Amino acid sequence: MQEKFNVEVVSFQKISEIENTWNTEDYKVLLSLMDLDEGLDSLEPSELKEMCLMSLNDFEPDEAAKFVLTYLFEDEITEGKIDQISRQMPEGHLWEEYSDCLFHKRFFDAYGLLREAFNGIFAQPMGVELTVNITSENKDSFIVFKESPHAALVRLLSCGLDAGEIINRLYDEQIAGDQFEEAKGIIWDLTAMPLS
Repeated sequence: MQEKFNVEVVSFQKISEIENTWNTEDYKVLLSLMDLDEGLDSLEPSELKEMCLMSLNDFEPDEAAKFVLTYLFEDEITEGKIDQISRQMPEGHLWEEYSDCLFHKRFFDAYGLLREAFNGIFAQPMGVELTVNITSENKDSFIVFKESPHAALVRLLSCGLDAGEIINRLYDEQIAGDQFEEAKGIIWDLTAMPLS
């Protein structure tokens, strides 16, 4: 038997950054990659951020992008691929376009930081913050969210979309199947509220 849910969209807003994505440790690592790692422990968090942004801005946009991508993707993307991607970043929208959706959030975060450092040279990232209220007559139905909440929510939301929507076309097998690793590349941050 297939479980039945009611989904109510409580809020929907476009966002260009996710709060607290970047922290002091991130700034320290980025500054270290730029060979600016002396005396950082004495700086306040706001000073570290400002120093990181100014230091990125001292480089050409593609060079700055290379530092950020190197940090975000470590050993997941080769150095040659990072070089290629960093040259595409000022004109592209890689958080939407890159073939592996599990990289999209990191591209989104990179664009946010680089846009701030370069005062708008990089495209403004665009995402959506969505709040939904999910109810069911059968409280036991929510067990599907325990094992893989991202996958369960993507599957549930896809039911409300036309079959021709991109998510249903690209991920039809995952939506219908048991495994859906890409769901975490579609819903980046998920906060569940307790059942009432």
